[in-house]
Amino acid sequence: MSVVEPIRNKMVIKNIEEFLKKRKLRDYVLFCLGINSGLRISDILNLNVSDVKNKNYLKLCEKKTGKYKIVPLNKKLKNILNIYTRNRALDEPLFLTKFNNRMDRITAYRIINNACKEKNLKTNIGTHTLRKTFGYHFYKEYKDIAMLQKILNHSTPRITMRYIGIDDEEIWNCCKKFIL
Repeated sequence: MSVVEPIRNKMVIKNIEEFLKKRKLRDYVLFCLGINSGLRISDILNLNVSDVKNKNYLKLCEKKTGKYKIVPLNKKLKNILNIYTRNRALDEPLFLTKFNNRMDRITAYRIINNACKEKNLKTNIGTHTLRKTFGYHFYKEYKDIAMLQKILNHSTPRITMRYIGIDDEEIWNCCKKFIL
């Protein structure tokens, strides 16, 4: 199994969003929730409509770690989640398949992978790409590795840097610029 990458180019992210939005609202919401929350796909797929409808934040227990977590919802997420859940029952899963079952990881993977292929993204893509994309862009914007480490629930800053692929990229860029 190869390591998946974040989507580093914001224009590619916008293109994928537009593609998914035209294709199916559910898929667009899944992608946006992943890249704007930093949640693992297992936690996203475990959400019900009641967890997000008219909310300012998500409260959940992480499936992997068992830790309780509160995730603020930004303006974009609040808007799309309110549209997406408008006529939905509170007790139903947030992401349903065409057979009205809770979406699984394989279906989520296919949605993300197909959208990335459609937009000619050549990097290794998986469901974890969404979380890594959040981490990568959060770090690029705020340069606060300690905050990102806490958000992603990592044990050390070094793990967080390696996780989002900054170590190699930063070293490469610094070495290219360094001249004596």
